[in-house]
Amino acid sequence: MPTNVIMPQMGESIAEGTVTKWLKKLGERVERDEPLFEISTDKVDAEIPSPAAGILSKILVTENQTVEVNAVVAEIDGERPSTPMPAADTMQQATSVRPASPETIAAPAPVSGSDGSDAGASAIALSPTGAASVADSAAASPLARTIRSSPLVRRLAKENHVDLSLVQGTGLGGRISKKDILAYLAAPPAAVGAQAPVMAPPPAAGSLPASPVPVPAGAPAPPVAPPPMVFAGATQVVPMTPMRKQIAERMVLSRRTSAHVTTVFEVEMTRVFDARAQQAAEFERRNGIKLTFTPFFVRASVEAIKQYPIFNASVEGDNILYKRDVNIGIAVALETGLIVPVVKQADEKNFLGLARAVTDLAERARSRRLNFDEVQGGTFTITNPGVFGSLFGTPIINQPQVAILGVGVIEKRAVIRNDAIAIRPMVYVALSFDHRVIDGAVADQFMAKIKTVLENWSEPVL
Repeated sequence: MPTNVIMPQMGESIAEGTVTKWLKKLGERVERDEPLFEISTDKVDAEIPSPAAGILSKILVTENQTVEVNAVVAEIDGERPSTPMPAADTMQQATSVRPASPETIAAPAPVSGSDGSDAGASAIALSPTGAASVADSAAASPLARTIRSSPLVRRLAKENHVDLSLVQGTGLGGRISKKDILAYLAAPPAAVGAQAPVMAPPPAAGSLPASPVPVPAGAPAPPVAPPPMVFAGATQVVPMTPMRKQIAERMVLSRRTSAHVTTVFEVEMTRVFDARAQQAAEFERRNGIKLTFTPFFVRASVEAIKQYPIFNASVEGDNILYKRDVNIGIAVALETGLIVPVVKQADEKNFLGLARAVTDLAERARSRRLNFDEVQGGTFTITNPGVFGSLFGTPIINQPQVAILGVGVIEKRAVIRNDAIAIRPMVYVALSFDHRVIDGAVADQFMAKIKTVLENWSEPVL
């Protein structure tokens, strides 16, 4: 009997995944626990092992296709199929074997017609190919159709005060995907708030069909979309990778969610610079890892969070949720995008522990060997554009956090010390914070604490 290969759920908040690469071809043999395909989610990329040994007899999801968790993506048979099914034929079966979502919201009870039949029973029917078809006009209304969505979609709807019955789903059976609700949020207010035209009541028997009732004359005219921009030169169309699309969606969502404000401090790094220069060689000999500047900024951030715990919080509706564990996310630039592994319970680690954790996570992030748990649960994020020469930036907050620290390039500059010009290693440090819960005075006090820790560094690194 064939074994179904399903899209795994990599965490509670993960509702869908994208098959980025098949590591085996149709008809090839695969061993149990051998890597079968690669997936990308909005949290992490991973290789998925085969659940059984046998022949890859069917591939139901093509590369770069996004499907819901628990959807069947392939089948493994113990024997080689005599006539492998073409990929085009198998695609119709990909949606038909998807299990029903337990989060489906029940539709209103069907209304019996005059002939005793259930008038609502045929409101939404599935064609043999799995596509939803609308059987009557009543089923097309938001109140009559079944609302299907994932936990992620419902969370986005709650955070943005969106009534899901107003969102048009493009998934199977009208299921609302993350793409649908983000498109709804990005629509102009006039388009979101517009109501469907009012239809006249059904005509009496024997009379002519009635026409739709026109929109009242006083209603504002719908906005006219500008003509598309046409570029006359040579172009190349390259689809976004799944990771690029996820980054784009999350950044736009963060800008819509948090009231971003940025404050910038200049910090002298003489003590940190000297400690690293004097002990880097011995540190690497003893511990087998290089001594970078990142653990210094992690330690300074942890000390500032201890004094100002609002920076280790998140917003839930009208409440502020303070987190006990200080979990520091470290942004790591990859060739294909950006990922933020998390140093868990950073407040409980000494300097060596922080240095080991930062190095290990960064190396495994670049080699795509992170586990799902290692990119979850961050409470504060540090990003370091300075490694590429940037003086400072205005980073976007990593939701649901309330702040992110950006570290610029460390370079020697001329500064005034004791009324004389001196050369010192200096760095600009920028903090983007959520003004919904953090005021500018508190943000500057937080930054002043980071500045104090770095400029008066005394903790031994060995």
